[in-house]
Amino acid sequence: MNNIWSSLQERSADIVKAVGEHIYISGLSVLFGILVAVPIGIMLAGNRLKWVNSTVFTIANLLQTIPSLALLAILIPLLGIGTWPAIFALFLYSLMPLMRNTFAGFEAVDPSLVEAAKGMGYSAQQRLFRIQLPLAFPYIMAGIRTTTVYIISWTTLATLIGAGGLGQLIFSGMGVNKKELIIVGALLAVILALITDFLLGLIEKWISRKVRVNPASTTV
Repeated sequence: MNNIWSSLQERSADIVKAVGEHIYISGLSVLFGILVAVPIGIMLAGNRLKWVNSTVFTIANLLQTIPSLALLAILIPLLGIGTWPAIFALFLYSLMPLMRNTFAGFEAVDPSLVEAAKGMGYSAQQRLFRIQLPLAFPYIMAGIRTTTVYIISWTTLATLIGAGGLGQLIFSGMGVNKKELIIVGALLAVILALITDFLLGLIEKWISRKVRVNPASTTV
C-alpha cells in the first residue's frame, strides 16, 4: 500500500495527464458513436425493409467481433499512430451497442400511442420528439452507459499506438516491473468508469423527470 501511495505522489503529474488523456479519448469516442449510431438506430426502427436492417446490424456485429489489438494494428498503416486513430477504433466499437439499444427502444414503443398521436394531427417530427424518443430514452441511456464503461476499459489499449491514457501507466509498470504502477492505472480506470456511470445515471434521472409522456393524451 505504501508503494502505491509513493507512486501516486512521485508521478502525480503523469497520472493527472494520463487521466485527462483517458477522459478525452473515451469521451470523444462515445460522443461520436452517439451522434452516428443513435440516428441510424432511429432510422432502422422506422424502416420496413428487413434486409437493410439485417445488413447494417451484420456490419456492426462484424466490427464488434474484431479483436481490439487486431483493429488497432489494421488502422496503423491507414491512419498512423496517436490519439485520433485510437478514437476512431473505439468509435467503431461503440456503434453496435448504441445502435442496438436505440433500435430496441423505438421497437418497444406501443404502436397505438404513435397512431393516436398521428390521428390527433401530430407530424412525423412531433411524434418522434414528443412520443417515441421520450419512451425510448431509457433504452438509449442504458446503451450509452454500458458502452461508456466498455470504452473506458478498452481505452487502456490506446497506449499501444501512442495515444496515451491510463494504459500508459499499466504498460510502463509492466516494462519496469513495478506492480504499483499497474495497480494505479487499472484502479483509476475502474474508478473513472464507476464515476462516469454514476454521473450518467444522475443525468438520466434528471432528464426523465423533465420529459414525461402521458399515454392518455399522447402529450409530453
